[in-house]
Amino acid sequence: MEIRCPRAFLLPSTIVFFVFFVPQILVQFTHASEEEFTRPPAGNIILSKHERSEMEPQQVHVSLAGSDHMRVTWVTEDHRAHSTVEYGTAPGQYTTRIRGEHTSYTFFSYTSGKIHHVKIGPLEPETTYYYRCGASGPEFSFKTPPSTFPIEFAVVGDLGQTDWTKSTLKHVESKDYDVFLLPGDLSYADSQQPLWDSFGRLVEPIASRRPWMVTEGNHEIEIVPIISPHGFKAYKARWLMPYEESGSESNLYYSFDVAGGSIHIIMLGSYTEFDSDSDQYKWLQQDLAKIDRRTTPWVFVLLHAPWYNTNTAHQGEGEEMRKAMEELLYGARVDIVFAGHVHAYERFTRIYDNEADSCGPVYVTIGDGGNREGLAMS
Repeated sequence: MEIRCPRAFLLPSTIVFFVFFVPQILVQFTHASEEEFTRPPAGNIILSKHERSEMEPQQVHVSLAGSDHMRVTWVTEDHRAHSTVEYGTAPGQYTTRIRGEHTSYTFFSYTSGKIHHVKIGPLEPETTYYYRCGASGPEFSFKTPPSTFPIEFAVVGDLGQTDWTKSTLKHVESKDYDVFLLPGDLSYADSQQPLWDSFGRLVEPIASRRPWMVTEGNHEIEIVPIISPHGFKAYKARWLMPYEESGSESNLYYSFDVAGGSIHIIMLGSYTEFDSDSDQYKWLQQDLAKIDRRTTPWVFVLLHAPWYNTNTAHQGEGEEMRKAMEELLYGARVDIVFAGHVHAYERFTRIYDNEADSCGPVYVTIGDGGNREGLAMS
């Protein structure tokens, strides 16, 4: 009998999602039951204070930057600080020093600190590196992802910065994961730029230790006439993803490989043009066409506004993007699509064009990572 849509089997290899699991042959997702956790009503934003000198790095995070490279990003209040990273495989012993780039931006009366981006490598897989930013300040360390299975992901959506966010981050920190994935709505700054700084300080303890791969949500748009007419000003400056390395012309959508190329992950932009004439659509076509499923058995997609949603909250907001792009994902036999935006966990069977279809992806709405807006209750 012909198998219409053969799927990858992992024997004995494993892909693990923090909160969501895909072990061996059976695709299985697990999450906390209602009895295990009841979240209180939404609360106020917490502010993470800056307690270092103006020359010292703050808001440190790392991200994947192409094959065997990482990008180290941080902020200094003093614009004289150098955009350099020193690193090595032993504490305090930095055998390599690399200079990178920097930027800053203004938003009304706010002027950001100096935002540094330094791409380092080549790096060995599954190796701990110790590093220092700008030749001053504390030592940090990160671990590179493995080049083979097993591999673990932390997948969180709509994070924000509340006490519940801190609880989420504490749970993430307790897992020995390899890559952090966040499909939009990071800081919930909503044009209040100091909240971007506070968010960077909040996540630094774990974002400096494992690569964080993010895409934009509606709370990153921040369109203001004249000041930021096209939006995403803070997001683009602070969270530089490997869009150039993946052939994209925009930081709002990109892709990358992990597990030695066995997994291809595509980060799409829900709030930039996506119709068939758009740059994003054409890039997605080309990106999918490059995938060889004999060597890359798994393809995941992350985006912000879900294409399938039975909740009243944000109903239909991803529909136009679904109509434009779903056929591309279906034709490429994408395995899983993760979304945020709707603050309620939901998982669909394999589906295509609103019908159950064994060739379609599994669609998962991640739910609420701790933001100030609270849960979607209907």
